[in-house]
Amino acid sequence: MTIDWKSLANNYQEDYLADLSELISIASVRDDDNATDEYPLGEGPTKAMEKFLSFGERDGFKTVKLDNTVGYIEYGEGDKTLAIQSHADVMPAGDGWKTEPFEMTIIDGLAYGRGTSDDKGPGLAAYYGLWMLKDQGVTPKLKIRLIIGTDEESDWTGMKHYFDVEPQPTFGFSPDAEFPLINGEKGNATYEIKFGSKNGEEFRLKNFDSGLRTNMVPGKAEALVETDDNQKFVDAFTDYLDKNPVAGDVKAIGDGVSVHVTGKQAHAMEPNNGINAGTYLANFLSQFSFSGDAEKFLKLAGVTLHDDSRAHNIAANYTDDVMGDLTMNVGILKFSETDGGLINTNFRYPKGSSDEIILNNLKKVADDVDELSHMVPHYVAKDDPIVSTLLGVYERQTGETNVEPEVVGGGTYARLMDRGVAFGALFPGTEDTMHQANEFQPVSDLIKAMAIYGESIYELSQEG
Repeated sequence: MTIDWKSLANNYQEDYLADLSELISIASVRDDDNATDEYPLGEGPTKAMEKFLSFGERDGFKTVKLDNTVGYIEYGEGDKTLAIQSHADVMPAGDGWKTEPFEMTIIDGLAYGRGTSDDKGPGLAAYYGLWMLKDQGVTPKLKIRLIIGTDEESDWTGMKHYFDVEPQPTFGFSPDAEFPLINGEKGNATYEIKFGSKNGEEFRLKNFDSGLRTNMVPGKAEALVETDDNQKFVDAFTDYLDKNPVAGDVKAIGDGVSVHVTGKQAHAMEPNNGINAGTYLANFLSQFSFSGDAEKFLKLAGVTLHDDSRAHNIAANYTDDVMGDLTMNVGILKFSETDGGLINTNFRYPKGSSDEIILNNLKKVADDVDELSHMVPHYVAKDDPIVSTLLGVYERQTGETNVEPEVVGGGTYARLMDRGVAFGALFPGTEDTMHQANEFQPVSDLIKAMAIYGESIYELSQEG
Protein backbone atom coordinates (compact mmCIF):
# COMPACT_ATOMS: atom_id res chain seq x y z
CA MET A 1 0.00 0.00 0.00
CA THR A 2 1.41 3.37 -1.05
CA ILE A 3 0.58 6.41 1.08
CA ASP A 4 2.00 9.91 0.71
CA TRP A 5 2.44 10.47 4.43
CA LYS A 6 3.69 14.04 4.15
CA SER A 7 0.74 15.24 2.07
CA LEU A 8 -1.66 13.35 4.28
CA ALA A 9 -0.24 14.91 7.43
CA ASN A 10 -0.59 18.40 5.95
CA ASN A 11 -4.30 17.72 5.44
CA TYR A 12 -4.70 17.11 9.18
CA GLN A 13 -2.83 20.22 10.35
CA GLU A 14 -5.86 22.37 11.16
CA ASP A 15 -7.57 19.64 13.18
CA TYR A 16 -4.32 18.75 14.91
CA LEU A 17 -3.67 22.33 16.05
CA ALA A 18 -7.23 22.69 17.33
CA ASP A 19 -6.84 19.54 19.44
CA LEU A 20 -3.40 20.58 20.66
CA SER A 21 -4.77 23.94 21.76
CA GLU A 22 -7.34 22.14 23.91
CA LEU A 23 -4.65 19.98 25.51
CA ILE A 24 -2.33 22.92 26.22
CA SER A 25 -5.17 24.80 27.93
CA ILE A 26 -5.29 22.13 30.66
CA ALA A 27 -2.73 22.95 33.37
CA SER A 28 -1.84 19.31 33.92
CA VAL A 29 0.79 19.77 36.64
CA ARG A 30 0.80 17.16 39.39
CA ASP A 31 -0.97 18.59 42.44
CA ASP A 32 -0.81 16.29 45.45
CA ASP A 33 -2.38 18.89 47.74
CA ASN A 34 -5.66 18.54 45.86
CA ALA A 35 -5.59 14.80 45.16
CA THR A 36 -8.86 12.85 45.36
CA ASP A 37 -10.04 9.39 44.38
CA GLU A 38 -11.26 10.86 41.11
CA TYR A 39 -8.08 12.83 40.59
CA PRO A 40 -5.25 10.86 42.30
CA LEU A 41 -2.57 13.30 41.10
CA GLY A 42 -4.70 16.41 41.11
CA GLU A 43 -7.32 17.40 38.59
CA GLY A 44 -5.05 18.58 35.75
CA PRO A 45 -3.20 15.36 34.82
CA THR A 46 -6.35 13.24 34.79
CA LYS A 47 -8.32 15.86 32.84
CA ALA A 48 -5.58 16.05 30.19
CA MET A 49 -5.46 12.26 29.88
CA GLU A 50 -9.24 12.17 29.54
CA LYS A 51 -9.06 14.83 26.83
CA PHE A 52 -6.61 12.62 24.90
CA LEU A 53 -8.98 9.68 25.26
CA SER A 54 -11.91 11.82 24.12
CA PHE A 55 -10.16 12.35 20.79
CA GLY A 56 -9.92 8.57 20.41
CA GLU A 57 -13.62 8.14 21.23
CA ARG A 58 -14.52 10.87 18.74
CA ASP A 59 -12.56 9.12 16.00
CA GLY A 60 -13.98 5.66 16.61
CA PHE A 61 -11.23 3.96 18.59
CA LYS A 62 -11.61 1.76 21.63
CA THR A 63 -10.53 3.66 24.75
CA VAL A 64 -9.85 2.43 28.28
CA LYS A 65 -9.10 4.35 31.50
CA LEU A 66 -7.38 2.58 34.39
CA ASP A 67 -7.96 4.04 37.87
CA ASN A 68 -7.80 7.64 36.61
CA THR A 69 -4.00 7.57 36.30
CA VAL A 70 -3.42 6.04 32.86
CA GLY A 71 -5.46 5.26 29.77
CA TYR A 72 -5.06 3.92 26.27
CA ILE A 73 -6.44 4.20 22.78
CA GLU A 74 -6.52 0.84 20.98
CA TYR A 75 -6.61 -0.20 17.32
CA GLY A 76 -6.35 -3.71 15.92
CA GLU A 77 -6.04 -7.06 17.64
CA GLY A 78 -3.63 -9.93 18.04
CA ASP A 79 -1.21 -11.60 20.41
CA LYS A 80 1.49 -9.00 19.78
CA THR A 81 1.18 -5.41 20.98
CA LEU A 82 2.84 -2.30 19.59
CA ALA A 83 2.87 0.35 22.32
CA ILE A 84 3.21 4.10 21.81
CA GLN A 85 3.79 5.71 25.20
CA SER A 86 3.13 9.39 25.78
CA HIS A 87 2.19 11.54 28.77
CA ALA A 88 -0.39 14.22 29.42
CA ASP A 89 1.22 15.79 32.49
CA VAL A 90 3.61 18.74 32.28
CA MET A 91 6.18 20.53 34.39
CA PRO A 92 5.21 23.64 36.38
CA ALA A 93 5.31 26.70 34.16
CA GLY A 94 7.77 28.70 36.24
CA ASP A 95 8.53 32.36 35.53
CA GLY A 96 9.80 34.21 32.48
CA TRP A 97 7.13 33.45 29.88
CA LYS A 98 6.38 35.91 27.08
CA THR A 99 3.05 34.18 26.40
CA GLU A 100 0.48 32.53 28.63
CA PRO A 101 2.00 29.09 29.38
CA PHE A 102 -1.37 27.30 29.35
CA GLU A 103 -2.69 28.93 26.20
CA MET A 104 -1.20 27.80 22.91
CA THR A 105 0.09 30.79 20.97
CA ILE A 106 1.57 30.56 17.49
CA ILE A 107 4.18 33.20 16.69
CA ASP A 108 6.21 33.07 13.47
CA GLY A 109 5.36 29.42 12.96
CA LEU A 110 6.31 28.40 16.52
CA ALA A 111 3.67 26.93 18.83
CA TYR A 112 4.32 28.21 22.37
CA GLY A 113 2.84 26.69 25.52
CA ARG A 114 3.67 24.24 28.30
CA GLY A 115 3.53 20.82 26.70
CA THR A 116 3.98 21.80 23.05
CA SER A 117 7.33 20.00 23.08
CA ASP A 118 7.06 17.81 26.20
CA ASP A 119 4.92 15.86 25.53
CA LYS A 120 1.44 16.89 24.39
CA GLY A 121 2.57 18.09 20.97
CA PRO A 122 4.56 14.93 20.08
CA GLY A 123 2.05 12.59 21.75
CA LEU A 124 -0.80 14.09 19.77
CA ALA A 125 1.28 13.87 16.57
CA ALA A 126 1.67 10.13 17.27
CA TYR A 127 -2.09 9.88 17.84
CA TYR A 128 -2.73 11.54 14.48
CA GLY A 129 -0.28 9.09 12.90
CA LEU A 130 -2.47 6.30 14.25
CA TRP A 131 -5.63 8.05 13.12
CA MET A 132 -4.25 8.41 9.59
CA LEU A 133 -3.81 4.63 9.48
CA LYS A 134 -7.42 4.07 10.48
CA ASP A 135 -8.67 6.76 8.14
CA GLN A 136 -6.85 5.10 5.25
CA GLY A 137 -8.47 1.77 6.05
CA VAL A 138 -5.26 0.06 7.08
CA THR A 139 -5.84 -3.07 9.17
CA PRO A 140 -2.88 -3.74 11.46
CA LYS A 141 -1.61 -7.29 11.93
CA LEU A 142 -1.23 -6.74 15.66
CA LYS A 143 -2.75 -4.75 18.50
CA ILE A 144 -1.72 -1.09 18.73
CA ARG A 145 -2.09 0.85 21.98
CA LEU A 146 -1.37 4.52 22.42
CA ILE A 147 -0.88 4.66 26.20
CA ILE A 148 -1.25 8.03 27.96
CA GLY A 149 0.36 8.45 31.37
CA THR A 150 -0.30 11.24 33.85
CA ASP A 151 2.86 11.39 35.96
CA GLU A 152 5.94 11.11 33.73
CA GLU A 153 7.47 14.26 35.19
CA SER A 154 7.46 12.83 38.73
CA ASP A 155 7.07 9.20 39.77
CA TRP A 156 5.54 7.50 36.68
CA THR A 157 2.57 6.50 38.83
CA GLY A 158 0.16 5.86 35.97
CA MET A 159 2.47 4.06 33.56
CA LYS A 160 3.88 1.84 36.30
CA HIS A 161 0.30 0.96 37.18
CA TYR A 162 -0.35 0.02 33.55
CA PHE A 163 2.56 -2.40 33.59
CA ASP A 164 1.29 -3.84 36.88
CA VAL A 165 -2.11 -4.75 35.47
CA GLU A 166 -1.45 -5.28 31.74
CA PRO A 167 1.04 -7.54 29.92
CA GLN A 168 4.27 -5.93 28.73
CA PRO A 169 3.93 -4.85 25.09
CA THR A 170 5.95 -6.74 22.50
CA PHE A 171 7.80 -3.59 21.46
CA GLY A 172 7.18 0.10 21.01
CA PHE A 173 8.36 3.67 21.16
CA SER A 174 7.86 6.83 23.15
CA PRO A 175 7.45 10.13 21.21
CA ASP A 176 9.01 12.01 24.12
CA ALA A 177 12.58 12.79 23.14
CA GLU A 178 14.34 13.57 19.87
CA PHE A 179 15.03 12.27 16.38
CA PRO A 180 16.56 10.32 14.80
CA LEU A 181 16.15 7.70 17.58
CA ILE A 182 17.25 6.98 21.14
CA ASN A 183 18.07 3.37 21.93
CA GLY A 184 19.75 3.98 25.28
CA GLU A 185 18.83 5.93 28.40
CA LYS A 186 21.07 6.46 31.38
CA GLY A 187 20.20 5.31 34.85
CA ASN A 188 18.20 7.84 36.83
CA ALA A 189 18.57 8.21 40.61
CA THR A 190 17.32 10.89 42.99
CA TYR A 191 18.60 11.50 46.52
CA GLU A 192 17.54 13.70 49.41
CA ILE A 193 20.07 15.16 51.83
CA LYS A 194 18.60 16.43 55.10
CA PHE A 195 19.89 18.99 57.59
CA GLY A 196 18.92 20.09 61.07
CA SER A 197 17.98 23.67 61.90
CA LYS A 198 20.96 24.85 63.96
CA ASN A 199 21.97 28.31 62.87
CA GLY A 200 24.49 31.08 63.34
CA GLU A 201 24.59 34.30 65.34
CA GLU A 202 26.66 36.78 63.32
CA PHE A 203 24.81 35.62 60.20
CA ARG A 204 21.52 33.76 60.50
CA LEU A 205 19.86 31.91 57.62
CA LYS A 206 16.17 32.36 58.28
CA ASN A 207 14.93 30.88 55.01
CA PHE A 208 16.24 29.53 51.70
CA ASP A 209 14.05 28.32 48.82
CA SER A 210 14.93 27.21 45.29
CA GLY A 211 13.68 24.65 42.80
CA LEU A 212 10.38 23.12 41.69
CA ARG A 213 11.37 19.57 40.68
CA THR A 214 14.52 17.46 40.91
CA ASN A 215 14.52 17.04 37.13
CA MET A 216 14.74 20.79 36.48
CA VAL A 217 17.66 23.17 36.90
CA PRO A 218 16.25 25.86 39.23
CA GLY A 219 15.83 29.22 37.55
CA LYS A 220 14.94 31.14 40.74
CA ALA A 221 16.27 31.23 44.31
CA GLU A 222 15.55 33.39 47.34
CA ALA A 223 16.83 33.65 50.88
CA LEU A 224 16.20 35.69 53.99
CA VAL A 225 19.29 36.45 56.05
CA GLU A 226 19.73 38.21 59.36
CA THR A 227 23.01 40.12 59.68
CA ASP A 228 24.48 42.92 61.81
CA ASP A 229 25.82 44.77 58.74
CA ASN A 230 23.21 44.98 56.03
CA GLN A 231 25.20 47.37 53.86
CA LYS A 232 28.26 45.11 53.81
CA PHE A 233 26.02 42.23 52.74
CA VAL A 234 24.37 44.30 50.00
CA ASP A 235 27.73 45.51 48.67
CA ALA A 236 29.07 41.97 48.58
CA PHE A 237 26.03 40.75 46.63
CA THR A 238 26.35 43.56 44.08
CA ASP A 239 29.97 42.60 43.56
CA TYR A 240 29.02 38.92 43.22
CA LEU A 241 26.50 39.69 40.48
CA ASP A 242 29.17 41.55 38.52
CA LYS A 243 31.39 38.47 38.50
CA ASN A 244 28.88 35.66 37.91
CA PRO A 245 26.33 34.66 35.20
CA VAL A 246 23.22 35.36 37.30
CA ALA A 247 20.94 38.32 37.91
CA GLY A 248 19.33 39.28 41.20
CA ASP A 249 18.24 41.84 43.72
CA VAL A 250 18.66 42.45 47.43
CA LYS A 251 16.81 44.63 49.92
CA ALA A 252 16.51 45.11 53.65
CA ILE A 253 13.13 44.20 55.14
CA GLY A 254 11.78 44.10 58.68
CA ASP A 255 13.49 40.95 59.94
CA GLY A 256 16.56 40.72 57.73
CA VAL A 257 17.87 41.05 54.21
CA SER A 258 15.94 39.46 51.34
CA VAL A 259 18.08 38.29 48.41
CA HIS A 260 16.91 36.87 45.07
CA VAL A 261 18.87 35.22 42.28
CA THR A 262 17.72 34.49 38.73
CA GLY A 263 19.47 31.85 36.64
CA LYS A 264 18.12 29.72 33.78
CA GLN A 265 15.79 26.72 33.89
CA ALA A 266 16.76 23.62 31.94
CA HIS A 267 16.14 19.89 31.82
CA ALA A 268 18.14 17.97 34.41
CA MET A 269 19.50 15.53 31.83
CA GLU A 270 22.05 18.21 30.87
CA PRO A 271 22.49 20.69 33.73
CA ASN A 272 25.05 22.67 31.72
CA ASN A 273 22.18 23.94 29.56
CA GLY A 274 20.92 25.91 32.57
CA ILE A 275 22.26 28.20 35.28
CA ASN A 276 21.43 26.90 38.74
CA ALA A 277 20.08 29.86 40.71
CA GLY A 278 19.97 27.78 43.91
CA THR A 279 23.60 26.75 44.03
CA TYR A 280 24.73 30.23 42.94
CA LEU A 281 22.82 31.81 45.82
CA ALA A 282 24.27 29.23 48.21
CA ASN A 283 27.71 29.92 46.77
CA PHE A 284 27.33 33.61 47.50
CA LEU A 285 26.07 33.04 51.04
CA SER A 286 28.77 30.47 51.84
CA GLN A 287 31.40 33.23 52.10
CA PHE A 288 29.79 34.56 55.30
CA SER A 289 30.18 33.32 58.86
CA PHE A 290 27.16 31.10 59.24
CA SER A 291 27.47 28.13 61.56
CA GLY A 292 25.75 24.87 62.49
CA ASP A 293 23.39 23.21 60.04
CA ALA A 294 22.94 26.42 58.07
CA GLU A 295 26.65 26.46 57.32
CA LYS A 296 26.68 22.77 56.34
CA PHE A 297 23.73 23.36 54.01
CA LEU A 298 25.34 26.36 52.31
CA LYS A 299 28.79 24.77 52.01
CA LEU A 300 27.46 21.58 50.49
CA ALA A 301 25.10 23.33 48.04
CA GLY A 302 27.29 26.33 47.30
CA VAL A 303 30.77 24.80 47.25
CA THR A 304 30.81 21.00 46.99
CA LEU A 305 27.86 20.59 44.61
CA HIS A 306 27.97 23.99 42.91
CA ASP A 307 28.82 24.16 39.20
CA ASP A 308 29.85 20.50 39.15
CA SER A 309 27.47 18.78 36.74
CA ARG A 310 29.82 15.80 36.36
CA ALA A 311 30.11 15.22 40.14
CA HIS A 312 33.90 15.45 40.31
CA ASN A 313 33.83 16.98 43.79
CA ILE A 314 32.19 13.91 45.30
CA ALA A 315 34.29 11.52 43.17
CA ALA A 316 31.18 10.10 41.47
CA ASN A 317 32.24 11.21 37.99
CA TYR A 318 32.19 8.46 35.37
CA THR A 319 32.15 8.21 31.55
CA ASP A 320 31.13 5.26 29.41
CA ASP A 321 32.23 5.05 25.77
CA VAL A 322 28.67 4.32 24.60
CA MET A 323 26.44 6.09 27.14
CA GLY A 324 28.62 9.10 27.92
CA ASP A 325 29.02 11.09 31.14
CA LEU A 326 27.35 10.77 34.51
CA THR A 327 25.53 14.05 35.23
CA MET A 328 24.26 15.60 38.45
CA ASN A 329 21.52 18.19 38.94
CA VAL A 330 20.84 20.00 42.21
CA GLY A 331 17.11 20.42 41.76
CA ILE A 332 15.55 21.47 45.09
CA LEU A 333 17.16 23.41 47.94
CA LYS A 334 15.26 24.44 51.07
CA PHE A 335 16.17 25.63 54.56
CA SER A 336 14.28 27.24 57.41
CA GLU A 337 15.35 28.12 60.92
CA THR A 338 12.45 26.07 62.29
CA ASP A 339 12.28 23.01 60.01
CA GLY A 340 15.86 22.55 58.89
CA GLY A 341 16.97 21.95 55.33
CA LEU A 342 17.12 19.58 52.39
CA ILE A 343 18.95 19.27 49.09
CA ASN A 344 17.52 17.00 46.39
CA THR A 345 19.89 15.85 43.67
CA ASN A 346 19.17 13.94 40.48
CA PHE A 347 21.85 11.82 38.77
CA ARG A 348 21.79 10.40 35.24
CA TYR A 349 24.43 7.70 35.10
CA PRO A 350 25.75 5.36 32.38
CA LYS A 351 26.36 1.64 32.62
CA GLY A 352 29.54 1.10 34.60
CA SER A 353 28.35 3.29 37.46
CA SER A 354 25.48 2.57 39.85
CA ASP A 355 23.13 4.12 42.35
CA GLU A 356 25.08 2.40 45.16
CA ILE A 357 28.32 4.12 44.10
CA ILE A 358 26.62 7.52 43.96
CA LEU A 359 24.91 7.02 47.33
CA ASN A 360 28.15 5.96 49.02
CA ASN A 361 29.95 9.02 47.68
CA LEU A 362 27.16 11.35 48.82
CA LYS A 363 27.39 9.84 52.29
CA LYS A 364 31.04 10.89 52.42
CA VAL A 365 30.05 14.57 52.22
CA ALA A 366 26.65 14.54 53.97
CA ASP A 367 25.38 13.01 57.21
CA ASP A 368 21.77 12.18 56.29
CA VAL A 369 21.15 10.89 52.75
CA ASP A 370 18.25 8.82 51.40
CA GLU A 371 17.60 7.44 47.92
CA LEU A 372 14.14 8.58 46.76
CA SER A 373 13.92 6.85 43.40
CA HIS A 374 16.00 4.83 40.99
CA MET A 375 15.83 3.39 37.48
CA VAL A 376 18.64 1.32 35.98
CA PRO A 377 20.16 2.16 32.56
CA HIS A 378 18.22 0.95 29.52
CA TYR A 379 19.65 -0.15 26.15
CA VAL A 380 18.21 -1.73 22.98
CA ALA A 381 20.76 -3.17 20.57
CA LYS A 382 21.33 -1.27 17.33
CA ASP A 383 20.51 -4.38 15.30
CA ASP A 384 17.05 -4.84 16.85
CA PRO A 385 14.42 -4.63 14.07
CA ILE A 386 12.55 -1.81 15.81
CA VAL A 387 15.68 0.33 15.63
CA SER A 388 16.36 -0.40 11.96
CA THR A 389 12.70 0.02 10.96
CA LEU A 390 12.25 3.40 12.64
CA LEU A 391 15.60 4.73 11.41
CA GLY A 392 14.64 3.63 7.90
CA VAL A 393 11.39 5.58 8.06
CA TYR A 394 13.22 8.63 9.41
CA GLU A 395 15.75 8.51 6.56
CA ARG A 396 13.04 8.18 3.90
CA GLN A 397 11.01 11.03 5.32
CA THR A 398 13.90 13.46 5.90
CA GLY A 399 16.36 12.53 3.16
CA GLU A 400 19.11 12.10 5.72
CA THR A 401 21.39 9.08 5.33
CA ASN A 402 23.55 6.94 7.58
CA VAL A 403 21.80 8.19 10.74
CA GLU A 404 22.74 6.54 14.01
CA PRO A 405 20.79 5.97 17.23
CA GLU A 406 21.78 7.91 20.32
CA VAL A 407 22.08 7.48 24.08
CA VAL A 408 20.73 10.28 26.31
CA GLY A 409 20.43 11.26 29.94
CA GLY A 410 16.70 11.82 29.72
CA GLY A 411 14.30 9.14 30.86
CA THR A 412 11.22 8.14 28.87
CA TYR A 413 8.50 5.56 29.31
CA ALA A 414 10.23 3.48 26.61
CA ARG A 415 12.61 2.09 29.21
CA LEU A 416 9.74 0.14 30.77
CA MET A 417 9.72 -2.14 27.71
CA ASP A 418 12.52 -4.57 26.92
CA ARG A 419 12.29 -3.48 23.28
CA GLY A 420 11.34 0.15 23.84
CA VAL A 421 13.01 3.15 22.20
CA ALA A 422 12.41 6.90 22.23
CA PHE A 423 11.60 8.37 18.84
CA GLY A 424 11.20 12.13 18.31
CA ALA A 425 9.69 14.56 18.14
CA LEU A 426 12.54 17.09 18.52
CA PHE A 427 14.44 17.37 15.24
CA PRO A 428 18.19 17.97 15.03
CA GLY A 429 18.87 21.70 14.96
CA THR A 430 15.61 22.67 16.69
CA GLU A 431 16.13 24.38 20.04
CA ASP A 432 15.30 22.18 23.02
CA THR A 433 13.00 24.15 25.34
CA MET A 434 11.64 21.25 27.41
CA HIS A 435 11.23 22.19 31.09
CA GLN A 436 12.07 25.82 30.27
CA ALA A 437 10.10 29.04 30.10
CA ASN A 438 8.73 29.80 26.62
CA GLU A 439 8.58 26.13 25.67
CA PHE A 440 7.81 25.83 21.96
CA GLN A 441 7.82 23.50 18.99
CA PRO A 442 7.76 24.59 15.33
CA VAL A 443 4.39 23.73 13.79
CA SER A 444 6.14 22.42 10.68
CA ASP A 445 8.20 20.03 12.83
CA LEU A 446 5.08 18.69 14.52
CA ILE A 447 3.43 18.00 11.16
CA LYS A 448 6.63 16.35 9.87
CA ALA A 449 6.65 14.22 13.01
CA MET A 450 3.02 13.26 12.37
CA ALA A 451 3.98 11.94 8.94
CA ILE A 452 6.96 10.03 10.36
CA TYR A 453 4.79 8.50 13.07
CA GLY A 454 2.12 7.52 10.56
CA GLU A 455 4.56 5.62 8.37
CA SER A 456 6.37 4.17 11.40
CA ILE A 457 3.19 2.79 12.94
CA TYR A 458 2.21 1.37 9.56
CA GLU A 459 5.56 -0.40 9.11
CA LEU A 460 5.63 -1.78 12.64
CA SER A 461 1.97 -2.84 12.48
CA GLN A 462 2.66 -5.14 9.53
CA GLU A 463 5.01 -7.33 11.58
CA GLY A 464 2.16 -9.56 12.74
